[in-house]
Amino acid sequence: MNALPDPFAGAPDEALLVAYANGDGQAARYLTARLLPRILAQATRMLGNQTEAEDVAQDAMMRLWKIAPDWRQGEAQVSTWVYRVVSNLCTDRLRKRRGGVTLDQVAEPLDATPSVTAQIQTQARMTALSDALAQLPERQAQAVSLRHLEGLANPQIAQIMDISVRSVESLIARGKRALTELMAGRKAELGYDDDEPE
Repeated sequence: MNALPDPFAGAPDEALLVAYANGDGQAARYLTARLLPRILAQATRMLGNQTEAEDVAQDAMMRLWKIAPDWRQGEAQVSTWVYRVVSNLCTDRLRKRRGGVTLDQVAEPLDATPSVTAQIQTQARMTALSDALAQLPERQAQAVSLRHLEGLANPQIAQIMDISVRSVESLIARGKRALTELMAGRKAELGYDDDEPE
């Protein structure tokens, strides 16, 4: 990491976007560093293909830079706008290749050096989760992923998916019930035997 003080520390995404629109290339680098890992993770989960996810993330960031001069402050959060673009781009790709790649092809997540046993268990759990998410209807899988893997709030998810908050709550509830049923027979195998129910 850079030892120099961060001139954009604490600056909201919107301020960085406006600074970029006014010619500040450093603001673009900081905003990219904030957004890119998260949207790449979202695209990877939705597409199950790292190369395609990188293409989508790059396309989404290019669209953000293109609209920067016309950004209407106060109308939407930059992160919500980008998540929605990524979601739409991924949905378009999934529709084009319906029945193709499954989510179990997601690369092993980069961990901070857990034990080999923990890595194997984490990979098994991620693969099981990806397999189960792939069996859900597309909208349920998207809502569950954005809420529980990305940590977004329901109103943000509603904006990204262009639906009401109530619809988001319904999709998440149905998705979680379906995931619970799909994963029920695998608790012992995945090391969840002693977990308390939520």
